[in-house]
Amino acid sequence: MRIFWQSFVDRDIGASYLTALQNYLNDIAAPGTRVDVAGMVPPDRDFSRLSELRCGLQAIDAALAAEERGYDCFVMGHFQDPCLYDVRSAVRIPVVGTGEATLLAASQLGRRIGLVSIDPAFEIMHYEQADLYGIGHRVKFVKGLGLTPEDFNEAFAGDAEKKVALLKGFTDCALPMVQGGADVIVPAGVLPGLLIGGEKGFMVANAPVVNCAAVALKSAEMWVQLNALSGLEPNRGPSFGYANERSRNDFRTLMAHGQNALRSN
Repeated sequence: MRIFWQSFVDRDIGASYLTALQNYLNDIAAPGTRVDVAGMVPPDRDFSRLSELRCGLQAIDAALAAEERGYDCFVMGHFQDPCLYDVRSAVRIPVVGTGEATLLAASQLGRRIGLVSIDPAFEIMHYEQADLYGIGHRVKFVKGLGLTPEDFNEAFAGDAEKKVALLKGFTDCALPMVQGGADVIVPAGVLPGLLIGGEKGFMVANAPVVNCAAVALKSAEMWVQLNALSGLEPNRGPSFGYANERSRNDFRTLMAHGQNALRSN
């Protein structure tokens, strides 16, 4: 099984993180599973709706390319899942959104979910996500840490003190949520998810903390297996109708050459 994992972090700027992520995912993968992590240029660096859309469009293009290269599954390795439904309608291989998979998994572990995001700019987006996935009434708290991907680099490069400081900051952010009634905590980002990935049994007070990186990978493995067993795939009617060849070609032309190329066709 080959899984393509699309991160929204720059391969050079976030080198220590992407290396740690690829090593971690392949360490916990089932026998016979290979995970290839790809970065993005430019990365998601401005934390805005426009940046999310641009990165989402690049992810669609990457998913189409991954399918052509024979990958068995595409993972949107960015918790906000921009253009997730569009990716799902563009390819026939299973598509897993880290945010979607993690929120649905968290809803099985507790009734009231608290999300710790990287930056406050994402707070409203996460509430909208929860509404989109049908569990808006379960997500009671969202709080941003006010960090950037670069803030995690030293920890993933092996700086133990930096890791301890980040874990403390995460706990300090999540604790008021638990005190206010949250009974499960979700790191709303693969960066903080990977940070707690090596902390077995990590909790904030009595609330379990869900490792979104592990959940996304195991969801990907599950959907590949289910697809192989019975051909199970998303609804191809009104929900995720499969884009025809011309639609896919038009999109890839736009991404590769811009709007003028479409006009010439």
